[in-house]
Amino acid sequence: MTTDLPLRTQCANALRMLAIDAVQAAHSGHPGMPMGMADIAEALWRHVLKHDPAHPQWIDRDRFVLSNGHGSMLLYGLLHLCGYALPLDELKRFRQLHSLTPGHPEVDVTPGVETTTGPLGQGLANAVGMALAEKLLADEFNRPGHPVVDHRTWVFAGDGCLMEGISHEACSLAGTWGLNKLVVFYDDNGISIDGEVSGWFTDDTPARFEAYGWTVLRDVDGHDPLVLDEAIRQAMASDRPVLVCCQTEIGHGSPNRANTADVHGAPLGEAEIALTRAALGWTSAPFQVPEAVARAWSAAAAGSSRHAAWERRMAAYAEDYPELAHELLRRTAGRTAAAALPASAEAALAEAIRVAEERRAAVATRKASQELLNAVGPQLPELLGGSADLTGSNLTDWKGHRPLTGRGTGNHVHYGVREFGMAAVMNGVALHGGHRPYGGTFLTFSDYSRNAVRMSALMKLPVVHVFTHDSIGLGEDGPTHQPVEHASSLRLIPGLDVWRPADATETAVAWREALRRGDGPSALLLTRQGLPHAGDGFDRTEAIARGAYVLRRPAGERVALLASGSEVGIALAAAEWLAQQGVPARVVSVPCLDRFERQDATYRAATIPRHLPRLAIEAGSSGLWWKHVGEQGDVVGLDRFGESAPAAQLFKLFGFTPEAVAERALRLLPRAHPVHDEALQHVALSAN
Repeated sequence: MTTDLPLRTQCANALRMLAIDAVQAAHSGHPGMPMGMADIAEALWRHVLKHDPAHPQWIDRDRFVLSNGHGSMLLYGLLHLCGYALPLDELKRFRQLHSLTPGHPEVDVTPGVETTTGPLGQGLANAVGMALAEKLLADEFNRPGHPVVDHRTWVFAGDGCLMEGISHEACSLAGTWGLNKLVVFYDDNGISIDGEVSGWFTDDTPARFEAYGWTVLRDVDGHDPLVLDEAIRQAMASDRPVLVCCQTEIGHGSPNRANTADVHGAPLGEAEIALTRAALGWTSAPFQVPEAVARAWSAAAAGSSRHAAWERRMAAYAEDYPELAHELLRRTAGRTAAAALPASAEAALAEAIRVAEERRAAVATRKASQELLNAVGPQLPELLGGSADLTGSNLTDWKGHRPLTGRGTGNHVHYGVREFGMAAVMNGVALHGGHRPYGGTFLTFSDYSRNAVRMSALMKLPVVHVFTHDSIGLGEDGPTHQPVEHASSLRLIPGLDVWRPADATETAVAWREALRRGDGPSALLLTRQGLPHAGDGFDRTEAIARGAYVLRRPAGERVALLASGSEVGIALAAAEWLAQQGVPARVVSVPCLDRFERQDATYRAATIPRHLPRLAIEAGSSGLWWKHVGEQGDVVGLDRFGESAPAAQLFKLFGFTPEAVAERALRLLPRAHPVHDEALQHVALSAN
């Protein structure tokens, strides 16, 4: 590390001024954090961070996460100065339409950005997932003399990240797991949007992290390069995750705005910028960096050298361990490429689907899910399962799984009662590469994890969210645990495929499609109670994969019954009632509305024909079904909270019985239909 302190100060000031100029040009943004953390960024990025700007996806690079993502211009300035494909014109277009410099960092938009941040605390939790993925891959693939997986995860975080509850969930896990290659720089500037945090954030943060099992470096001067160098040296020597508590000044360098909330989220203004330039001794024009400073920032040569050294290590590793090298490269080939399952896993999935269809057994879909995992788990080494303290209820483990405990290794994670943290950690694992994460909890607790589920969709991550106990069918636990609006709520998230399978076959196909998917997450909504086999002796595997398909198509059909999950069996039984009254009814199983709505118009019209009266049946919110049944159709839904009682009583109470559904279907028929009144009376009497 250079002791040329004037040059180091100028390098940090370059970051400050790029942030100031970009925010001013955009007339919006957050200059305060970049100005306050610029010295920390210089100490890390110029002297320690292992990266190659020419190859942003190099698998053994260090990961850098800007958890306090509102300070995005700090990261954009770093990427530009280090030599990533982020030209100066993009900094000038900060926060503008279709620029590479959006208001908050977005993965897959800006080269070098590792995760999308902005919702505070989640970047930090993502980083825990990245560090976990590195640890597990190193344990699995490294061999004596061949450290081919050997990198660190660095995080910048602020008061907001640490106030958010998710930081407690994720950082507690990081301490338990002993993630010693995770280092978090805490921007302890004492200011948030509302002003001095002493009025609402008085935690003893260092003691809190020490209680988690972290190494804590207290009272580090965040503006002294030599002090920062020593802190980084100590952090890299720790055998535990590290929190570096940096005392900083928000808006450092601004004579009138520093150390105030005014500099957090607004441009400085031309007058204050002029004063700041003078205070920092910065004479260059806006968006200009002196040539000597630009040269000092370039990471091209050092990055290329480090990358080449790793390539040589990898070549030697491949010579000694060719199968391991091939497997490591397969699993880290990028999110979309890695979604291509090995032939053994595809064969296991196909066999599991065949067995489920031929067995025709009544089974809870959570149990069918576990049976699928029993088949595919041993054939898919990248599978990393887990549950938020509900493994025995979610059934997310499989025969032969290895639980991750303490500082050991494994392929099934006990996340504890941390639904939000679990979902965000899984996002980090997926972003890192090398594993296919999934995790389970009850569907009603998707409310806790929802924002991380949303982020998995926004980032197009192939994460699988397993949500069991999916309706009033869980019974006696009552309305606190009975999800009502949750399926519809999840379906509203763009890019999330929500599967609610009706039987073991549909469950196996849903898992297959979720594992094949490389461009986004999937949610599996599974039952506690047993469900009858729904098939009718035809090969429906690919039809299920299209999201909706016709299960029953009688001649002369008069009405269409649409259903998902546990209500498909009710719809089939209702169709039998209707047939006895001379009313042939089509039954459409809709395991995944999201998939179905992506099908072509011809398939959609053939599956749910508009000329038939349509009745949708789902034990949850009715709202999203109306566009499929139309104004003349009807929905048997549940637009209120449940009750505490045995499941059978609840289904009857809320009208989810074959007789009640048949009655609702009959009411859709034209009054002139010859069997209408008689059949309606008969069904009503039977229901009573």
